[in-house]
Amino acid sequence: MTPHSHHHSHSHSQHPHSRHQHGHGQHRHGHGLAATEDSGSRLGWAFFLNLGFTIIEFIGGWLTNSTAIMADAIHDLGDSLALGSGWLLYKLGKKAPTAHYTYGYRRLSLFGALLNCIILIGGSVWILAEAMPRLSEPVMPLTEGMMALAVLGILVNGFAAYKLSGGKTLNERVLNWHLLEDVLGWVAVLLAALVMHFVDWPIIDPLLSIAFTLFILFNVLRNLRSTARLFFQAVPDTALLAQIEQRLLTQPQVREVHHLHLWSLDGEQHVLSAHLVVELEELSQYQQLKSQVEQLLSEFSLLNTTIEIELATEACRDRRH
Repeated sequence: MTPHSHHHSHSHSQHPHSRHQHGHGQHRHGHGLAATEDSGSRLGWAFFLNLGFTIIEFIGGWLTNSTAIMADAIHDLGDSLALGSGWLLYKLGKKAPTAHYTYGYRRLSLFGALLNCIILIGGSVWILAEAMPRLSEPVMPLTEGMMALAVLGILVNGFAAYKLSGGKTLNERVLNWHLLEDVLGWVAVLLAALVMHFVDWPIIDPLLSIAFTLFILFNVLRNLRSTARLFFQAVPDTALLAQIEQRLLTQPQVREVHHLHLWSLDGEQHVLSAHLVVELEELSQYQQLKSQVEQLLSEFSLLNTTIEIELATEACRDRRH
């Protein structure tokens, strides 16, 4: 049997088929399994905290007649739904791979990040539609109520953001960014309420809600772009891909690397496949090359690697030209 006929579904021989979800991921960020377990509790804490406060916000926004507070309520609703879906998807993401989903369910957290972006875009458009008419006919909100809600908003969102600050997943980073934006938004609401309390400038309220909503939209669209890239299996890190190719070519027996693919399950766990064209004189060199490639790739902390070994004298079966 020639060396190329062994199709290796994993470069690490101790995990022949990479059926174990954490085969490579144990040492990704030096946090091991123990720290990743905390991701669910972090999301759960932040979800219940945010959901409770969002209900208070909608009531408060209605009572104070403030579009700025309603804008924050929409964004907090978006964050609450995203935190809830993130929590659920995280739980599903930890399930073991199956015959139908051989990579497991990690990709679901990416869907959570996409869903979050879509919810926030919809809410932002609604707030803009509510605030625009108020520019021509501004209504003075109840500033005392605004100040009280703003202080509460800073505390609640600040605590939720602190809870998620230790997160490593793309979904946690996206959500943490939204919570920090909400903290800044509440600071702006507090300052605006203070100004309107002493000066008769009711137009500050709709202006603030529009400015804040446009700021959120800009950042959400940017997050949507990075999430969509992962959905379409773009290379998550072009520098990493170039580095892997360069390192593979440093092996003396490797003449060429082609069909090199790097994609990501969730923005954190990456998968690699490659064809190596090699020149070997005997079988022992083949085994030596395998262990060298395994050692070389281990430093990149990839979830799964598939390496096809081809002899220099044979044609690549996947080559279409």
